[in-house]
Amino acid sequence: MRNPSIIELAHWLQSPPGRLLLAWEQRELDRAVTDLFGFHALQLGLMELQALRANRMPQRWVASDSLRLEMAPLIGLEPATLQAAVPSPVPVPVPFPSPSPSLHCDFDALPFPAQSLDLVVLPHTLELARDPHDTLREVERVLMPEGRVVIAGFNPASWWGWRQSAGQIRQRLGWGGQLYLPSAGELIGAGRVRDWLHLLGFEVERARFGLWRPPLRSALGLSRLAWAESVGARAWPGLGAVYLIEAVKRVRGMRLVGLARRRRLSTQTVPSAVAQRQALGPTPRETEYLEQD
Repeated sequence: MRNPSIIELAHWLQSPPGRLLLAWEQRELDRAVTDLFGFHALQLGLMELQALRANRMPQRWVASDSLRLEMAPLIGLEPATLQAAVPSPVPVPVPFPSPSPSLHCDFDALPFPAQSLDLVVLPHTLELARDPHDTLREVERVLMPEGRVVIAGFNPASWWGWRQSAGQIRQRLGWGGQLYLPSAGELIGAGRVRDWLHLLGFEVERARFGLWRPPLRSALGLSRLAWAESVGARAWPGLGAVYLIEAVKRVRGMRLVGLARRRRLSTQTVPSAVAQRQALGPTPRETEYLEQD
């Protein structure tokens, strides 16, 4: 499978705002997964981010759904051959130091049985997925009851998202211009992700935002506006450029089957039988006692 959008995202992550984004997400993901216990954890996509490095589960996998430069040695391709095979408007960049993917699969058809994983991390996975709904449904399938999912994504209701929308409008009108964020994929707001999780039976435990700096491209300009982080967190908490959502898979309600259900039905018939006997009047022995009185 060849997905040029992954290559474009990797190229953008080497820019100053991309490195700023990676630093924030790495720090927040370390906090989110460090105290989550279980046996099996999975990261879907974004090899530049080590989302499970702070987690202590014995089995941890990193999955990729696209032909990536860091996978070239695994499949016997040279980087030049890979660059020619993936049609992309940008050159294939030198990748960040990152763990090699443990498996290669479609995110809407994960090679895990139902209810087998304790943690799944989706760093910008829904934005680049072929169908984000199918991907999220597949995550719900493989998660155990009380399993956790952590989702990171760009916030369209932010300075970065508004600049991206303005650039897309200019391109549709034929005015040209360069987009601020990667062009592939749709920006999915935190509210929409909350609704999707709720429909699938998840309970959102925590959602937080980050990166309130204006959408500048230079590292010097971004560093000079570092004070905007503390101001934005207090004044505009929901307008950060990126969000992180943590949710738990809840299983509500149980159905009695087999012997337990038969016992319950048998106990429910007792009151109705007693009520019917009382409705027919006193027994002959009770009538005899009444006549003696």
